Amino acid sequence: MELETRARQTHPAVVIIITLVAVLLGFQVIGPMIGFFVALPFYPGSLMEMTEALKDPMHDAGMKIPLYLMQGFGTLFGLIVVPTIMLRKFRDPLTSLFNKDIPVQAVALVILIVMVFMITNSFFIEWNQHITLPPGIEKWAKATEEQLAELTKYLTQFDSSAQIIIALVVIAILPAIGEELVFRGILQKEFYRASNNIHVAIWVSAAIFSAIHLQFYGFVPRMLLGALFGYVYYWSGNLWIPILAHFVNNGFTVVAMYLYQKGTVEMDIESSKAAPWPAVAGCGLVTVLLLYIFKKIYEKHKPQKF
Repeated sequence: MELETRARQTHPAVVIIITLVAVLLGFQVIGPMIGFFVALPFYPGSLMEMTEALKDPMHDAGMKIPLYLMQGFGTLFGLIVVPTIMLRKFRDPLTSLFNKDIPVQAVALVILIVMVFMITNSFFIEWNQHITLPPGIEKWAKATEEQLAELTKYLTQFDSSAQIIIALVVIAILPAIGEELVFRGILQKEFYRASNNIHVAIWVSAAIFSAIHLQFYGFVPRMLLGALFGYVYYWSGNLWIPILAHFVNNGFTVVAMYLYQKGTVEMDIESSKAAPWPAVAGCGLVTVLLLYIFKKIYEKHKPQKF
């Protein structure tokens, strides 16, 4: 009761700003700093050598595991530990996000929805890659995009089975839990409290979710994905559902990249080329139908009250 009273008394804008600042500090400063010292024994060199290697990690083979660990601890502290503390301070207990029933058919449906939507989203991926931004912004956006793409390529060139297991934890499991906790569990609720409009809450949260990745040539497809997660969370009322959807999206991508590198499959998941338009249109219709069925499953429950 005390937590609920405190949540009502704190303005949503205050919760949103404090959450974003705290998450940023945890993700960019505190987590990576802890990860740096945890990763030190895994680097074949001294502390000073590892510090120097951080200036250009992509050209040092020994930096891959340390980078995984630093990124993992950044996600752990910035997107899981800090948001959990924020929930304790401003909102309901953490368990309130997970206490709604999850029918077995809902689990199967959400997995299928994510897989089918990937094909539809390929159209938006290709379209977004070719948008033209204002000259000043475009130069910065392209430089940022290229830098992040280079880092992603380095981290997803898997040299061993151990690396792909670590990558699944760092790229799929931790972000699925952490990003859904922040963007759906906290921000979507607060935007709903501020606007009293669930669609505004879902799309604004999805836009921030996409923008925070700093990959503006992938902004639209990531925002659509965030909105998808937002709606399945709202309809189901259980955060495990968007966490599962997020994990399926990221985990499938990591595994597909690994299999492509091994020559097991011919599909390059990193390609920005859209699927043929009949497949895009057909999968778009199937996605809408599956979402309708998913919503129907939860119709007997009242909509999640934020």
